[in-house]
Amino acid sequence: MGFLLRLLQEGENLSMPHSRPMPSIGKGCHELRVNDANKTWRLFYFLDSEAIVILEVDEKKTRQTPLTKIEICKKRLKSYEEAKGRKQKSAK
Repeated sequence: MGFLLRLLQEGENLSMPHSRPMPSIGKGCHELRVNDANKTWRLFYFLDSEAIVILEVDEKKTRQTPLTKIEICKKRLKSYEEAKGRKQKSAK
């Protein structure tokens, strides 16, 4: 997983089978898939101009992303964007 995150940090655009867009969470959100010895992991992230924001990590147990995971990611993305907005306002 670390190797793929490093590629993202270096500006690499990942696609299937490693990463896919997740517009159901929000613009700029993706799912990174990592195969372990016995499991497949999902890492949901948001690509910001300043950071890679990790929204959630869990074991992939179903073909379709559970709605509860999507809602958790949306909530965390909203919190990040609100915090970033507050930081930018206080810097002015």
